[in-house]
Amino acid sequence: MIIDDVAFPGGRHCETTALGALLGHAGLELSEPMMFGLGEGLGFVYWDAKNLDFPFLGGRSKPMQITRTLADRLGLALWVEQTASAGKAWRNVVAALESGRPVGLQLDCYHLDYFTARTHFGGHVVAMYGYDEERAFLVDTAQQGSAVTTSLKSLELARAERGPMTARHLSFTVAVPRNRCDLSAAIRSAVRGNAATFLNPPIANLGFRGIGKASRQVRTWWERSADPARDLRQTAMLMERGGTGGALFRAMYRDFLGEAATIVGDERLRAGHRMFGEIAPLWTEVADCFAAAGESGDPAPLGRASDLLADLADRERRAMQTLAAL
Repeated sequence: MIIDDVAFPGGRHCETTALGALLGHAGLELSEPMMFGLGEGLGFVYWDAKNLDFPFLGGRSKPMQITRTLADRLGLALWVEQTASAGKAWRNVVAALESGRPVGLQLDCYHLDYFTARTHFGGHVVAMYGYDEERAFLVDTAQQGSAVTTSLKSLELARAERGPMTARHLSFTVAVPRNRCDLSAAIRSAVRGNAATFLNPPIANLGFRGIGKASRQVRTWWERSADPARDLRQTAMLMERGGTGGALFRAMYRDFLGEAATIVGDERLRAGHRMFGEIAPLWTEVADCFAAAGESGDPAPLGRASDLLADLADRERRAMQTLAAL
């Protein structure tokens, strides 16, 4: 069965792309930056652990948190199903599709047929709008092909995978109420909420404090890595092209603030937009430093990356303080 009239947003980030497909089918059209901002998606994490080959820099909230927060902000009905049973998980999907609703899935993209880069990532999100005897019909990012298919077996493996950021066969659907909420009020609340989270991290690895920690730690990365050329180039790629929309999600948040300012018309939003307009290119420069070190075999660019990150920690703290007062 195939659900008709499903949109293929061609987004840059997986969760907002899938959410856009579900919301569009339900009659609510929002830009990808607007979804990201209403979902309070901007964040930062410096993640290092004994089981990691190399530290990870993350620029957004946890998987599915954008969807949950956006639904709360806009008063949407959100149904999330999780189960340890592959059979029940499939029945949940079929029930949603038979009711006429596309369904979102969190899974590990490693197993999906159309992914050419075989890397485990358990926080990937797609929208499913149909299936036949052999294949599932999915909506993914523009980078992955937008309208794609994968075998039912690969989908089952992807949903059953266990490891960092995975979920237990998670699926979700949304419905839009007839009476829409005040978008201006939702924007204000989301901006303040995102700023508060960023400015008050519970541990030093998160928010602006995490950026400061990253500034100190990147100077040790050359010795930390068993293969600096591989690891540094991979980090740069993930920051710019790994579904972030560029600049570790800062470009997307900049665009959200710009769109939000046209709706709310508050000078603090316009100031935040200008500040993130200056911040985003600096994150791209950080990624360029990592790539340059990896490609040249010279650790010197890591010093420049460290200096940039120290500056960014301060810039983002000041930007979020401005937005927290909205």
